[in-house]
Amino acid sequence: MARTESTRPSEARSRLLNTALKVFYAEGIHSVGIDRIVEEAQVTRATLYRHFLGKEELVVAYLTEVDTAMRAQAAAARSDSPADTLRALSQAIAAGIRSPEFRGCAFLNAAAEYPDPDHAVHQAVLAHRQWFEATVTEQFALIRKDDAGPAAKHFVMLRDGAMAAGCLSDAEAVCETFLRGVEGLLRVFTAEVEASG
Repeated sequence: MARTESTRPSEARSRLLNTALKVFYAEGIHSVGIDRIVEEAQVTRATLYRHFLGKEELVVAYLTEVDTAMRAQAAAARSDSPADTLRALSQAIAAGIRSPEFRGCAFLNAAAEYPDPDHAVHQAVLAHRQWFEATVTEQFALIRKDDAGPAAKHFVMLRDGAMAAGCLSDAEAVCETFLRGVEGLLRVFTAEVEASG
């Protein structure tokens, strides 16, 4: 549990976390030291340790912030049609990939830097991915319960591939391929509903 002096986040804690969000994502977690975070956040080391037990806890807090933003994105994508919800979520993912600041998936990047499955950072990555797959599975299950799990896994793999390719090649072409892949998956999945009905 992070060290905080009250239930309301302090300005210093917010600066630390905002700095971590910016530099961990842009430059990688291991390449950024505590001194850099402290300097850019304009706080002392003592202030950092008053709010976080150490770098590992700051990294987990960073991933928690990204997770919270993605949950809000998924909530904003919801509509009365589960297929349209999945389309809106795909469009939001594509918009992120098209962003000039895009550097891949924060969670896949963190997993690559913290491969030990028992490490707190890796556990935060797994928790996010479990939530994301469950969220997508829920939408597919609203269309048809049978095969919702495999369809969701397919969607997640399309997303992971787009996130990896998006920072290695032409982002627009990657997004077009990703969105076509999602449309194809939805077309097959909904066609099977119509065929069985």
